[in-house]
Amino acid sequence: MSAKLLGKVVLITGASSGLGEEIAYESAKKQATLVLCARNINKLQRVADVCHSLSKQPVYVISLDISNYDSVMKAIAVVKETVCHVDILVNNAGVGLFTNFLDMSYEDMKKMMSVNVLGLMTLTQHIALMMAKVGSGHIINIASQAGKMATPKSSVYSASKFAVIGFSNALRLEVKPLGIKVTTINPGPIKTNFFETADPTGNYLENIGKMAIEPAYLARKIVSIYGKSKREINTPFIMEMGSIGYHLFPKLGDYLAGSLFNKK
Repeated sequence: MSAKLLGKVVLITGASSGLGEEIAYESAKKQATLVLCARNINKLQRVADVCHSLSKQPVYVISLDISNYDSVMKAIAVVKETVCHVDILVNNAGVGLFTNFLDMSYEDMKKMMSVNVLGLMTLTQHIALMMAKVGSGHIINIASQAGKMATPKSSVYSASKFAVIGFSNALRLEVKPLGIKVTTINPGPIKTNFFETADPTGNYLENIGKMAIEPAYLARKIVSIYGKSKREINTPFIMEMGSIGYHLFPKLGDYLAGSLFNKK
């Protein structure tokens, strides 16, 4: 058990399952004070109980629908009342749907942009203002390799993650003079229940095989860079090389995106 984060407050969105749950456990192992946010309070409380048993530190549970502005503002008010400040913000909440754009409904488009972009930005702005007052903090945004290399059936999801990466890159420069760090996490597919919504058929995870990332592994990598000036984490290696090639050689990139990396 490491006390590396003792006295530090870590806020994690989408903490009730998947990657967010694993990030919570890894943060608890380093004795962080946790603020866990998600829509499902019952699942969130289960995660909180495990975290408390690991850290013996305070763990706060806050109901949050990141797509709803009023819910975000209520959550921010609770944060201010309970912990007063946040040292590390992990914007993990996200949603995706893999389908042809021409078949996608407006509601599905709105949901992805509201959760992945607008909700993230709203929460980040208010937490960053809190960080600026004390002159320190670390914002970690979970984007995606889909935000670097778009593939068929991910047009809106990719657009939302391109937005997160662009937002993060500009924000990093804006808040650096205020003592705040910004890191973007760009993972490929992660073995979580994210794909229960994104791809109910289950074919995608089966098709990509060993390229799928274990959430506990990625969580350890993320927690290890808390407080460090790390610009990005990109994984897996093969997808990162693909995204680099995509930008250096656009025509070849389109071919790879439509063939080798098109597993949906």
